[in-house]
Amino acid sequence: MYKNFLVLLLAAWVSFASAQDVKAVYHLTTGIDTAAAVLNNIKNHLDADPKAKILVVTNGAGIDFLLQDAKDSRGREFSSPVSTLADRGVEFRVCNNTLTDRNISPDKLLMETKIVPSGVAEAARLQAREGFVYIKP
Repeated sequence: MYKNFLVLLLAAWVSFASAQDVKAVYHLTTGIDTAAAVLNNIKNHLDADPKAKILVVTNGAGIDFLLQDAKDSRGREFSSPVSTLADRGVEFRVCNNTLTDRNISPDKLLMETKIVPSGVAEAARLQAREGFVYIKP
């Protein structure tokens, strides 16, 4: 009887675990040179798993692509791909410590962004308290 209960409990847990949507936090700390590739990875992630919940947490040089008029090495602005991903549910979070340290006004950020007190603390919180997997591009 006990063995049957354990089998049933395990089957229920597997069913529940497989029904959960993926939640991923992409933690970006490097500059504009890698941002275009990261945004493409996120697009591919959503194409493969449209129900995935994706957050991009930035700090240090990682915030640069979220500044107004930021451009990649080919001269393309980031505002359009960020807006497209935001329309697909991706959230972009920017470290306030970085803004303060670099003396960047919040009004210089793209409108799709949200400021968090600390990018590192936000990435850790999402993993520890909300079950996000950590992706460091």
